Amino acid sequence: MRIVVTGGAGYIGSHAVRAMVGAGHEVRVLDNLSTGHRAAVDPAATLVEGDLRDRDALDRVLPGADAVLHFAARSVVAESVRQPLGYWDNNVGGTIALLAGMARHGVDRIVFSSTAATYGVPDALPIREDARQAPINPYGSTKLAMEQLLAEQAVARPTFAACVLRYFNVVGCAPGLMERHEPETHLLPILLQAAAGLRPAFQVFGEDYATPDGTCIRDYVHVEDLVDAHVLALAHLHPGRVSTYNVGLGRGFSVREVVDRVRELTGRTFEVRAAARREGDPPSLFTDPARIREELGWRPTRDLDDAIRSAWTALTEARR
Repeated sequence: MRIVVTGGAGYIGSHAVRAMVGAGHEVRVLDNLSTGHRAAVDPAATLVEGDLRDRDALDRVLPGADAVLHFAARSVVAESVRQPLGYWDNNVGGTIALLAGMARHGVDRIVFSSTAATYGVPDALPIREDARQAPINPYGSTKLAMEQLLAEQAVARPTFAACVLRYFNVVGCAPGLMERHEPETHLLPILLQAAAGLRPAFQVFGEDYATPDGTCIRDYVHVEDLVDAHVLALAHLHPGRVSTYNVGLGRGFSVREVVDRVRELTGRTFEVRAAARREGDPPSLFTDPARIREELGWRPTRDLDDAIRSAWTALTEARR
């Protein structure tokens, strides 16, 4: 197939590009490189540097495409609280432009990168796909709006087929790739930087949540398992329908538990400091992955320890 990957120079997108190239697909990447990295894009893919809201860029990548993997979005929760207009403009505006471009070029299939942040503070755990969606930050709100756009497009265009994958926390690396954000805001790479001596300490944002040890609980899924979910989703798209799946391990780990695993697996000690809660952080998020297991046959083959080991390897190799 000919596949367009938006945001394909980013952390998750670059892993997806590699997997699609490895499966023999023709891949075109659209990325403005505002947070992505040119070097992360598989050399067998065609990279078009441009913004989703740029009609000319879309008209370069979409003609003849069979499907789109849509990763491009701003995704830092705390930043979204400070800059809601920028998030709505980029995430929702970009998706409107993408869907218009797909309609213009007769591209009817899309797999969309959504998030557990659309649930906000869940009424019950583990979280199922039919749980109430009530985001508590602009990032989650924009992703929910993007989901709604897909649903409405499926009604308007009977040939349109979409799959929404609501990720929980994505971690780990494939060989030769790594997670890089500037500035880094994700828990595991920050922890590993502290373990490597690249940071003076690791900050725990909030120790007074209603959880067993007072720190936030999250479900961590290895990026390579997540990419496998995209491969399966592409094969299960149905015209006129939007399918929705949570993607996670199905159990939660507290921040303190992840700290302990990093210390044990790296053999490093580092300082941990308490800090105030961040705006927009719910106490606990973890999924029930039954639907994606039963309907797509997806099962994670890697755990949190695998993710920590792979990310630590990537960091240490990058420093050589």
